[in-house]
Parts: sequence; C-alpha cells; structure tokens
Amino acid sequence: MTQTAHPSVGWHIELEFQEDERHTRAAAMVRLPDGTEIRTHGHASRHQSDSNQPRVGEEVAGARALNELAMQLLTKAHGEIDEESGRTSHSINV
Repeated sequence: MTQTAHPSVGWHIELEFQEDERHTRAAAMVRLPDGTEIRTHGHASRHQSDSNQPRVGEEVAGARALNELAMQLLTKAHGEIDEESGRTSHSINV
C-alpha cells in the first residue's frame, strides 16, 4: 500500500509578555489556515517573599495562555466535527 504525501502545514504561535515587579501577563495568538485567529491570555503573580525572576513569571503566564489556546482549539475542532457529522463529538480531557 502506498501512502499519499500531504503538504506540510505549520502554525506560528505568537507570545507577548508584559511585566511589572509582581505580575506577568502573557498574550498568545495563532492564525489558522482557515483565517481564524485565536487569542488568549495568561497571568502569573510573584509572591512577595519570592525573588524577582522574570523568566519564571513568563513561563507560568505563557503556559497558562497556551493551555487556554489549546482548550479553544479543541472547542473549535469539536464544533466543526459536530457541524459536519450532525452529532455531538466527545474528547478525553487530560
């Protein structure tokens, strides 16, 4: 059996951060091939007893924004499955 080659598809996800002494905010955005843009946000707060480590705040806020982005992509995909199939699709939450 031969497999048909499919063209490579790639998505570019943009992450931007805003920080002050105690807070880091992340904004994530992806543009999909169908023209849809999905934008999400994440937030991290530094406890007053913790040392100032901006990289850690970016990792936490970025992870939260990306997690929300993943959830919105799943919701979009399930909506498209439901619309096409006429039934309710289900996913396993990890």
